[in-house]
Amino acid sequence: MTVDVDRTADPASGPPAERPAGPGGRRAWLVVWVLVLVLVMNYADKIVTNIAGPAIMRDLGIGEARFGVIQASFFALFAVGGILGGWLMTRIRPWILLLITMVVWSLSLLPMGWQVGFGTMVAMRVLLGFAEGPTTALAMYIAHTWFPPEKRALPSSVIIAGATLGAVIGAPTLTWIVADYSWRAAFVVLAVAGAVVAGIWLAVGREGDQGGTAARAAGSVLPLRVPLRVALTTGSVIGISLMFFAAYASTALKMTWLKPYLEQGLGYGERAAGNLTALPYLGGTIAVIAIGFVSAALTRRGVSNRASRGVLGASLLIGSGVLHLVWAPLSAGPLHMVLLVISASLGSAGYGAAFAAISDVAPVEQRGVVLSAVTAFYGLGGMLAPLALGGIVEGAASKAAGYTTGFTLVGALLVVGGIVGMLLINPERDAARLAAFAAAEEERAGK
Repeated sequence: MTVDVDRTADPASGPPAERPAGPGGRRAWLVVWVLVLVLVMNYADKIVTNIAGPAIMRDLGIGEARFGVIQASFFALFAVGGILGGWLMTRIRPWILLLITMVVWSLSLLPMGWQVGFGTMVAMRVLLGFAEGPTTALAMYIAHTWFPPEKRALPSSVIIAGATLGAVIGAPTLTWIVADYSWRAAFVVLAVAGAVVAGIWLAVGREGDQGGTAARAAGSVLPLRVPLRVALTTGSVIGISLMFFAAYASTALKMTWLKPYLEQGLGYGERAAGNLTALPYLGGTIAVIAIGFVSAALTRRGVSNRASRGVLGASLLIGSGVLHLVWAPLSAGPLHMVLLVISASLGSAGYGAAFAAISDVAPVEQRGVVLSAVTAFYGLGGMLAPLALGGIVEGAASKAAGYTTGFTLVGALLVVGGIVGMLLINPERDAARLAAFAAAEEERAGK
């Protein structure tokens, strides 16, 4: 197979009003901060059933196992949405595709404002997950078009911080709405807020000029494209995918079960549990941004991407897993909460650093597809973990014992995922191999 010439549209050739500014400038960071706002809403939509979980179970008359189905339903088509989004990215401008997904989010939330049953709630959560499947990949792809490769770690971390910030803001706000009004009102508020953010993105969102021919002009060794099976089977892509599978399983449990765990498993009151739910995400927001600065500083000092992105991210994940194993069997108290917060913060921080490594090994024209494929794969961890925990809790001798077992298993998974990532992620090696493969294909085609 020959290596294709660059068919990526040049954003700089558009109308003056849409022509992007230079890389890493004010316009670039404006787009990043709006993407942070998008991720805030994205994550708030995810955690609303976590915050409203006990009220939903009481209102619908269901137990933990069926509530686990509601939680897992969000991820049922999450991977499908991610893969479809990657395919559509090559046919629809990514900023427009992100806008479309945001409109679908809001529409999927609105029906919850009325008297709906178990089946409707499951269907709407499936639709929401399908629409949100490509969001992170789209946000990362768009952000990376505004920054050269060596400067992508910090904006990547800032965008990931938007997800944790969504819980920091959303947990206490949604707890207040659920407690003083109803869980249905919380869904309506999110739908309206999502529509507002979509309007902001319509006004601001565009791609930059650091992709396609610009990336090649900047000296990237990556080819424009290779067979997709080659792009998706580098050690780095496999390592990142497996590492993120473990990380997202942990994230999904906190996103869907943390408040019920604090309330039912540890005995906190409704408001206290809702407010405490925000703490791991507050720590995660700080840690993600801090590690983004660390990763960027290491890159500037000439440290390899393997160390500044792969080893750094994997080490954080291993640390998160070890702390999981420590806090999971503890009773409620300050030590338990401190360890839980630190553990969650380390896990979140590993995302931003390692996410930038995907662009280090994704062929220029296939970056969106590779990002979407990784997102789709790790989304499976988000689907399986909440469903499994619901069954474990309902079948355990006590709710507390079930939660302990579930979170302990996830801690072990995090350690294994971090070790695998540390062994496999090596952007310099894989970029060189892809370049050699492309050169060999060109030489073979020329004979």
